[in-house]
Amino acid sequence: MQVLESFMGKMPHIPDSCFVSDAAYIMGDIEFGEGCSVWPGAVIRGDAPGGVHGSQMIIGNNTHIEDNVTVHFTKSIGDRVVMGHGAVVEAYSIGNNVLIGDNATLLAYSKIGDNCIIAAGSTVTEGMEIPDNSFVTGSPAKIKRATSEKQMEMLEELLSYMPPLIAEHKQNRCDC
Repeated sequence: MQVLESFMGKMPHIPDSCFVSDAAYIMGDIEFGEGCSVWPGAVIRGDAPGGVHGSQMIIGNNTHIEDNVTVHFTKSIGDRVVMGHGAVVEAYSIGNNVLIGDNATLLAYSKIGDNCIIAAGSTVTEGMEIPDNSFVTGSPAKIKRATSEKQMEMLEELLSYMPPLIAEHKQNRCDC
C-alpha cells in the first residue's frame, strides 16, 4: 500500500475516485480533488504548516502526478494538470489546464496561470509569474508565445487517456 503519513496531526485526504500507486509517498495536509492520479516514485509533501505558504495544499480535480515527480511547498494546483515524469514542483500556485513537461523544474514562489504548457526540461525561476495561455521553454524559462490550439488539443488527449488508465490500475491492484 502507498505511504500516507501524518504531519503535525494532518493526513492527506484522497477521494476513492483517485489512484495512488503503492510506490508513492504523500504526507501532511493535502486535499485531493476527484479523479486524480499519483504514480510510482512520486513524493508529495504537505509539511509547511505556518511556513512558506501556510498549511494546506489543494490539488484540483483530474490532476495527474506522474512517476518520480516531487511536489513540495506548493499551495494550490488547479484542475486538469499533468506533471510529467521527474518534474520538481515548488511553485506557489498552478492554474487549470496545465502541462508541466518531463523533468521541468518550477522553483519556489513561481506562479503558473491557466492553459499553460511548460516544456520538458525547463526551469521556471524563483518568483517567476507565467500568465494565462503561455508556452514556456528553456533554462531559465522564457515565455516563447501563446499556447497553440494544437498544444491544448494534445493536453486534452492526454487528459482523456487518464480515466481509463486509472480504472485499469485500480481494477488490477493486488491486495497481497
